Amino acid sequence: MGMQIKDISDKAFSAYGKVITGLDVTGILKEMEHTPLPDDVIYVPSVPELEALPEALVIQNNVYGELPIQIGYCNGHNTKLNAVEYHRNSEINIAVTDLVLIIGKQQDIGADYTYDTSLMEAFLVPAGTVIEIYGTTLHYAPCHVEDGGFRCVVVLPRGTNTDMEPLEIKNKEDELLFARNKWLIGHEEGGLPANAFIGLKGENLHVGNEQ
Repeated sequence: MGMQIKDISDKAFSAYGKVITGLDVTGILKEMEHTPLPDDVIYVPSVPELEALPEALVIQNNVYGELPIQIGYCNGHNTKLNAVEYHRNSEINIAVTDLVLIIGKQQDIGADYTYDTSLMEAFLVPAGTVIEIYGTTLHYAPCHVEDGGFRCVVVLPRGTNTDMEPLEIKNKEDELLFARNKWLIGHEEGGLPANAFIGLKGENLHVGNEQ
């Protein structure tokens, strides 16, 4: 069997993020109907059609305090953890479909930047919900609930998750830098590129009945 899935109304979620209320994201949800839904997972950091919507300016001003943002999406079919990542800031997710997030705490990363996946929890995010995932929350691609797959809007400071220039390594954490503002720890079963830092210990967690 897969992981126990809690609801984001569970008090346990407050350690990882919060539900954001008062935002009308109807236009974003409608525009997301035109985005692809592959058999695997696709992530696009920045989509001009989403960023041109009036809701985008509200998110930039009210949620990110007028910092420049990008709005993209992560869509597809997935049941496995495969890796965790973190940023130096919060990430906003808008669940277009029901989806499950497997999340953990940056504070539990070991001194050698390995991380025990048994510390993670899974939460159901209902369709239409807007959530903030704190900068100290480990996360990765959502998992689908229905066979039809998942669609999730991803909002981050502009430039995040894009290609970065070669970096001079100063300390161990630098080895985790996988893209701009993206520190990544992969699982050996995650199918990640050769340059990914592999440091997840334990099971490659999954939801549902697939092994």
